[in-house]
Amino acid sequence: MSAITLGSLFDGIGVFPLAASRCGIRPLWASEIEAAPISITRRHFPDMAHLGDITKLDGGAVPPVHVLTFGSPCQNLSQIGRREGLDGAKSGLFFHAIRIIQEMRKATNDLYPVITIWENVMGAFSSNDRMDFRAVLSAFTDAEIPMPASGRWANAGMVRGGCPDLAWRLMDAQHWARPRLARRQRVFLVADFRGRRAPEILFKPRSMQPLSPSGGESRVPAPGGDRGPFLEAGGRIPIVRPFQGFRMRGAAKGGQHTAFRNSFGLPTDPFPTLLAGTVTPFAFWYEDDPAGGCVRFPTELECERLMGLPEGWTKYGADGKEISAASRYKALGNAIALPCAEYIMAGIAEVLR
Repeated sequence: MSAITLGSLFDGIGVFPLAASRCGIRPLWASEIEAAPISITRRHFPDMAHLGDITKLDGGAVPPVHVLTFGSPCQNLSQIGRREGLDGAKSGLFFHAIRIIQEMRKATNDLYPVITIWENVMGAFSSNDRMDFRAVLSAFTDAEIPMPASGRWANAGMVRGGCPDLAWRLMDAQHWARPRLARRQRVFLVADFRGRRAPEILFKPRSMQPLSPSGGESRVPAPGGDRGPFLEAGGRIPIVRPFQGFRMRGAAKGGQHTAFRNSFGLPTDPFPTLLAGTVTPFAFWYEDDPAGGCVRFPTELECERLMGLPEGWTKYGADGKEISAASRYKALGNAIALPCAEYIMAGIAEVLR
């Protein structure tokens, strides 16, 4: 295995493989069950094998890889879900990924995988009275991990002295590109099975590759913010702000006029997190014509930009046919922000080389 290779569980639309390939790591295989994301990923990575349902995989039988990634389902951990935690039918699939890691290591005399990455929502810190994240750490280390003295999990931390070496960090996508992306707070955990390099991968400052270009008439620029990076021929400046529907309804109910106006977004507001089940609207108007503005939903292209993805990443499947809008919105709402994934992959490529 001369090249660094990657396997992606719960692959979605292939953001981890994309980040890996941009850092010189070869995506070898993926596991996913949703038809539209599989088709999208096949189009971009025609040589990457698709292994199907994770519950039916044998980690000792799949090709071993240096890097194994998995963003296990978050529905039962999310703060907007029912909060069943790792006992939930969806989020409990986390343990199948752990099983596959253990099976692969046993079949390869503990050689592979070298590094694993787990990604999930911020709610993983607090679900099940904060015991779920403890269960995650214990599953990786096969040891009892004590709760912090504070009773709360910090946004960044480490578990050292055993195998694997663990480090985790809460990363908000809006801060990982300039100008900003949509807000997206996600926990990333790195496990190093062959050394003590997890903190170097996850905490070391390093340069990022540039985002794809954006712009266009009345479109949200990939970075978000209050003004697009373009001017009309006549010098009109478009204003683009996230529209806070919950803030507006609360202000209207309480008769709060200033808060009602602010529901059209503040200049410093990031775009809200993209969700799989709904699309968040935004306000758009020209600086010299606020009365002529509108509130509308972002297009699929704009959602790609807000995640730092190349434009059109989700537009077509492997057969060349267009993916439906509903499937694109859902897939993007479930996806990982590319700059965050790429930062971690750059660290992995650096330490493994």
